[in-house]
Amino acid sequence: MVREDAQLLFGFQSEQERKLFRALIKVNGVGPKLALTILSGIETDDFVACIHAQDDARLTTIPGIGKKTAERLVIEMRDALSQWHVVKLVDPNQAIQDAISALTALGYKPQEAKQAITKIYQPAHNDEQLIRLALQHMLRK
Repeated sequence: MVREDAQLLFGFQSEQERKLFRALIKVNGVGPKLALTILSGIETDDFVACIHAQDDARLTTIPGIGKKTAERLVIEMRDALSQWHVVKLVDPNQAIQDAISALTALGYKPQEAKQAITKIYQPAHNDEQLIRLALQHMLRK
């Protein structure tokens, strides 16, 4: 970044982070320092999700972001990030364990739950989908 009084160099872990930084510094009241603070305080996908959900309360948990700044970020970034899509990677082992726990909490035996999950499991399914499909599978028996 080149300004009248300084030449500043910033490094980013990903292209998405760099693009978000450029969008952040366009927001009124957000300079490079605060933009870096935001990027270090929240994952890029989480930030985009907060903007899409208009969750200014979550943004206030970032150091240096108060209620007014969070509200301004949500309002001004909404259009800039409208084309961004949030991709959450699901840990398959965690999804399976959560689904088995939920099914046992519903009264199914752990072995029954595990067998049902094993039969319907596909890597793209999250825990909620696994639970729903496993229940459908067990009800068909």
